[in-house]
Amino acid sequence: MKQILAPGGPLPLSKSTFWTKVKTGEFPQPVRLGGTTSWRAEEIWELINNRNLPEKTKR
Repeated sequence: MKQILAPGGPLPLSKSTFWTKVKTGEFPQPVRLGGTTSWRAEEIWELINNRNLPEKTKR
């Protein structure tokens, strides 16, 4: 998650917003690997490349 979410990643979202979107089906569902939660790389790349992300609020 550190690699894809703000502040260092390409998705300017908080963890809670990300998980809300996973629960609503807007974002891909995770895959459990042992005790680790992961996502399929191709689904995350598709999300990053095809999603219209909101622009950061200008102050």
